[in-house]
Amino acid sequence: MTIACRRIFSSRNGEAAWLPKDIAFGDDVDRVLVRSGDISTMYPAGMTIPVILERLRALPRPREIERRDDELLRERSGM
Repeated sequence: MTIACRRIFSSRNGEAAWLPKDIAFGDDVDRVLVRSGDISTMYPAGMTIPVILERLRALPRPREIERRDDELLRERSGM
C-alpha cells in the first residue's frame, strides 16, 4: 500500500491536491470520492465485476495458505 501526504489547496470553486505518479490512476480514469466524517476515499469509477476479477487474478499468489485449527474450543463455565 502506498501512502502519500499532500497539502490541499483552493482551486476555483473547490479544493485540489496533486497526486504523485505512483498513486495516480491515469488521465482517462473517472474517480469516485466518498467522505465519511474526517475520512475521504477515492477509487476508480465504473469498475465492472470482470475487471475487478481480472485485477484480483493479477495479484501475486501466497506461497501457502494458513489454515485454522479444526479443534473446537471447550465451553468454559461462567461464560
